[in-house]
Amino acid sequence: MRHGKKLNHLGRTAPHRKAMLANMASSLIMHKRITTTLAKAKALRLYAEPLITKSKDDSTHSRRTVFSYLKQAEAVKELFGPVAAKIADRPGGYLRILKLMNRQGDNAEMAIVELVDFNEAMLSMKADKTAAKKTRRGRVKKEEVVVKTEVVKEEITPVATEENSDSAE
Repeated sequence: MRHGKKLNHLGRTAPHRKAMLANMASSLIMHKRITTTLAKAKALRLYAEPLITKSKDDSTHSRRTVFSYLKQAEAVKELFGPVAAKIADRPGGYLRILKLMNRQGDNAEMAIVELVDFNEAMLSMKADKTAAKKTRRGRVKKEEVVVKTEVVKEEITPVATEENSDSAE
């Protein structure tokens, strides 16, 4: 049983898996989008998101730490340059995994892995939705309606009961 074991070994030895994930992460950073199997995409997310978080702090130590994982100077330069600038205010969730159709040869589940802030098509759609969002209701806006309320003060007069009328006589 695999209780508490979150790492997917992907049917590979540890050095092969480490090299494969490093290459995939470098390709993702350089190209902003890659296509792979769903299992590899999920493993890549666990591998790459901490590296992207490290890129927010542009220090020599964090650059060397990221380089020890990625092994490609161009990918590190790209990560600490334009990628870090775009994800600076994002608290997490830097990667998006979109499922595709199964691969024809072996029926493997395929997926696209992309950096969230670099998909211009989705960003433009999001901007269009917020800009063109209109309601189709027939109500008048609240600012245009002026409601006047009046408070009516009523005077309370004591009502004579039988006990009060007996004592008064």
